[in-house]
Amino acid sequence: MAPRRRKQKANVNGWLIVDKPSGITSTGVCNVVKRLAKGAKAGHGGTLDPLATGVLPIALGEGTKTVPYVMDGQKTYRFTVQWGEARDTDDAEGEVIATSPVRPDRAAIEAVLPNFIGEIQQVPPVYSAIKVDGVRAYDLAREKQEVQLEARTIQIDQLDLDSMPDADHAVFRVECGKGSYMRSLARDIALALGTVGHVTALRRIAVGPFHEDMAHPLAKLQDTGHIDQDSPELLPVETALADIPALAVSGSEAVGLRHGRPVALFRRSDLERVDAHEDGDVLRATCDGVTVALVRLEEGQAKPLRIIHRPPRQDSATAIPTMEGADDVDHA
Repeated sequence: MAPRRRKQKANVNGWLIVDKPSGITSTGVCNVVKRLAKGAKAGHGGTLDPLATGVLPIALGEGTKTVPYVMDGQKTYRFTVQWGEARDTDDAEGEVIATSPVRPDRAAIEAVLPNFIGEIQQVPPVYSAIKVDGVRAYDLAREKQEVQLEARTIQIDQLDLDSMPDADHAVFRVECGKGSYMRSLARDIALALGTVGHVTALRRIAVGPFHEDMAHPLAKLQDTGHIDQDSPELLPVETALADIPALAVSGSEAVGLRHGRPVALFRRSDLERVDAHEDGDVLRATCDGVTVALVRLEEGQAKPLRIIHRPPRQDSATAIPTMEGADDVDHA
């Protein structure tokens, strides 16, 4: 009997920005998109809690190579805090573990917010995906085991009181770096105000170069029934690298990068290409306006970190030359 042929995955490359609904995990959304893309390789650019909604970037195919650059990008959130109740999950899904009659007014809230701006220390929620001795913290917490997480340094760039619908609730908007937990921020703001609190609503407005107005509702994507390289919702791989400076390379240099060979930058004309950059900087190598690789400057050379292959529909008479057997390079 002939061996069963392995089903070939779809060749879909790029980014799909999903407006995540509440009640589903980020992995669950990723799995839905993967099915719509006929099994294409997929990964998401930053986890959202099941309760949360908003911008969830999903990388497909070659886009998965750029996920770290999205996760390292700045994020913007809007969240609602309910005063007077602390919950074990620090959000509305948990059990009440403490109460307080204190309801802070606008003046009190605005007075403490500067203490949470800049580089601060934050203890993540015990119900989080952080590993403790190889086990997820939320798994330990669900088993009623004591979980002690160490404080981490995070960056909060902006924190504003957006509105106060009533005495029990306040809505905040925050711009922050990676690793920041809004549930912890809400918990700590409440404690600083002499009360307790938890998050009742959380929405991510932006992550890296992806914004709310670029996001497509998951239900609408499911209604289309499929995602392929020609889908209008699919963004180019390069979209995730918009904030990384470009380095123009020739066709022959692009071929070299694809084979793991660095681009020498010793000539005066080469030095002009990397003016204002220094060793250690990561650049986006482009040929004819198309990103072919991420490179790092080291000792007068641009060394390949990640090779970005072009989707088949882009291949043409003007395509970047390639050679048989070219492999990805990962020196990161």
